[in-house]
Amino acid sequence: MATQRPVSADTVLWQYEPEAHDDIATRTLGFWLYMMSDALIFAALFAAYGVLDHWYNAAGAPTARQIVRPLDGFWQTLAVLTSVLAYCLATVAMKMRSRPGVILYTAIALVLGLVFLGLELGDFGRLIAQGDGPDRSGFLSIYFVLIGTHGLHMAFGILWMLVMIVQVARSGFTSNIVARLLNLRMFWQFQASVWVCVYAFVYLRGAF
Repeated sequence: MATQRPVSADTVLWQYEPEAHDDIATRTLGFWLYMMSDALIFAALFAAYGVLDHWYNAAGAPTARQIVRPLDGFWQTLAVLTSVLAYCLATVAMKMRSRPGVILYTAIALVLGLVFLGLELGDFGRLIAQGDGPDRSGFLSIYFVLIGTHGLHMAFGILWMLVMIVQVARSGFTSNIVARLLNLRMFWQFQASVWVCVYAFVYLRGAF
């Protein structure tokens, strides 16, 4: 039978005074709210893609099976996941208060993000060069919009990383900079998660 510990005189039953304001936690909560709105945008785009991904929406243009290349998508997936790993190592370096470590791993994550975007732009260029642009069919329109929207988010994340490299190099780890680094980690991981869904839903599903 479990025994109950008696309440001693120094046991705190009620917090009478407010706790100190945590500015980083407040910023993180606000950024989570933004991320939820971003998730709704991608959910709507995936829903539209699911509706338009059909032969009668191709209007004589190529379907997913004819334009997607799962191997190309695999290299993009490898680049974005490795970039996330590099940025996670940057946050570990931040916890150790290593300014060179944060700059190094953030730069690696940035370069891998650029590789991802380069592969994506090359794929877009290939389709447009062969006359399969977004204006040819409803399916191609949503294909370009879905992947292009994710690409714009990736480009914003890369720009954010560049700004953080400059700020860490100049000012170190202030409260504002730490909050931005943590929010950037959430943003970058979210973009990687969205891309995994794109790869499974667009590339793998479309190839079969």
